[in-house]
Amino acid sequence: MPSDTPEPARATALIAEDETLLAEGLRAELARAWPGLRIVATVGNGASAAREALARRPDVCFLDIRMPGASGLEAAEAMAEDWPEGDRFPLIVFVTAYDQYALQAFDAQAADYLVKPVEPARLDACVARLRQRLAERAPQTALARTVEQLRAWLGASPGAPAAHAAPPRLEVLQASVGPTVHMVPVDEVLYFEAADKYVRVVTAERDHLIRTSLRELLPQLDERQFWQVHRSLVVRARAIETAQRDESGKVFLKLRGRPERLTASRLYAHLFRGM
Repeated sequence: MPSDTPEPARATALIAEDETLLAEGLRAELARAWPGLRIVATVGNGASAAREALARRPDVCFLDIRMPGASGLEAAEAMAEDWPEGDRFPLIVFVTAYDQYALQAFDAQAADYLVKPVEPARLDACVARLRQRLAERAPQTALARTVEQLRAWLGASPGAPAAHAAPPRLEVLQASVGPTVHMVPVDEVLYFEAADKYVRVVTAERDHLIRTSLRELLPQLDERQFWQVHRSLVVRARAIETAQRDESGKVFLKLRGRPERLTASRLYAHLFRGM
């Protein structure tokens, strides 16, 4: 049964689910279990979820764990990086067909989780939990707690123990330009930057593009030397000259001998602390 717990008027939600029938099914079940909830957007991938959430500021986000392009976890990461400081961050509910991911998310203190196909009784319990959480939340909640949760979900700290055996360290990158393959020693790389379906590899001499993703590349890099400072940016720690924090919690990096200024998101700002 829907909860009688009072809550802010016009509670809103976003649904991110790449399977249309499942998205419509969840929408219909929410209409039954939570008649006062207004669905402000239904999207089919992680990038759209982050973009719409930032634009519409819903109270709750139902995020499918596995979606094309970016997962629900990565969508939550993108939202946390760009969410305005002082604005209330949405309650996150992860939706998954895989129990192990659901339990991991719940243990990491997500607001709740749902396993596909969603059972009405389980959704009723989730709705009651969400309405209680909304009723108890202050009008504005800082991002600090959400950022801490996301760090735990993502294993963001460099040097954190691996959950499984790491792949061999990458020593040379092969960047193709037409019929030519450039052999780029990893020791010469200053930073990696995600660019659509490619990764931009920047050295002191030139830039290269490789057809891979940061997600695939990261496990092959030495985390003590290369720090992820943004969801789309990995920087060689020794190349960083200064780190300057602004009021929103973002950190701007100046590299030695380089004119550009790179941005580290608030999610990774804890890496830059004075000794």
